[in-house]
Amino acid sequence: MTPRVTVYEVGPRDGLQNEAVTLATGDKLALVGALADAGLPRIEATSFVSPRWIPQLADAAEVTAALPRRSGLAYAALVPNARGLERLLAALAARGEGIADVAAAVVVSASESHNLRNLNRPVAGTLAELEALVPAARARGLPVRGYVSTAFGCPYEGRVDPGRVAEIAHRLLALGCAQVSLGDTIGVATPRDVRALLGRLLPSAPAAALALHLHDTRGTALANVLAGLEEGIETFDAAVGGLGGCPYAPGASGNLATEDLVYMLQGMGLETGVDLGRLVAAGALAQRLAGRRLPGRALQAALAARGG
Repeated sequence: MTPRVTVYEVGPRDGLQNEAVTLATGDKLALVGALADAGLPRIEATSFVSPRWIPQLADAAEVTAALPRRSGLAYAALVPNARGLERLLAALAARGEGIADVAAAVVVSASESHNLRNLNRPVAGTLAELEALVPAARARGLPVRGYVSTAFGCPYEGRVDPGRVAEIAHRLLALGCAQVSLGDTIGVATPRDVRALLGRLLPSAPAAALALHLHDTRGTALANVLAGLEEGIETFDAAVGGLGGCPYAPGASGNLATEDLVYMLQGMGLETGVDLGRLVAAGALAQRLAGRRLPGRALQAALAARGG
């Protein structure tokens, strides 16, 4: 196992996009600031998807322009298409002082049905668009991270062929994505599934170029993290408090909770650079802002020990 693990926080984007409540821009920035104060090295802050589709993130430009700067911290914003990239670049221009600490994230589903609902086009059409989008982002100085959604299962098609997932992931890497995150969008994967997919990828892709984005729908997320660690994976996505889900994946519950992930990694003696106490404070803030009890177990245990 790698002695140091990167915890990639997706709560402000992948978490908030599926919440019933739409937070004020200032509240979103307060949450991002709390996560930054906890020492998280990567935070996906927002998405430049059309506000018609994801109204919870309609203020992506305002959030991006005001992101707090921290040494060692890098942000990302999802850009689903060329228009999204233009909007991100305009927001970064408003932010000023260069774009060195912000990356673009792109996404494609491994299943046709989910890609049609999520991006309104077939997989081949999305990949064709990314052939221009990824180099365009890199030409403007933006690192690019790729997501393969429904990498283990699709709510409309069931199990997904790992060979197809590996093919798409290799395509994203070849286009210039610095890292590809493999998404268990509906939380169906088991450790055997994780090992099987990584077995397809790791012989021809470095472990540092891959990440796991796990949902805890069926309670297997941490077990899948352990399987990934044993295969050499160094980066795991998580959302503060277990926020989120997928608007286009019926029944998908929240992401792996960041507090649960950090608690386990630190208990295993692995370095994350994250202050768990401050992370719990960020989780408590996320819970107040969401207006509901969040599912993260380590968060709830810590809040109970503190008396609420």
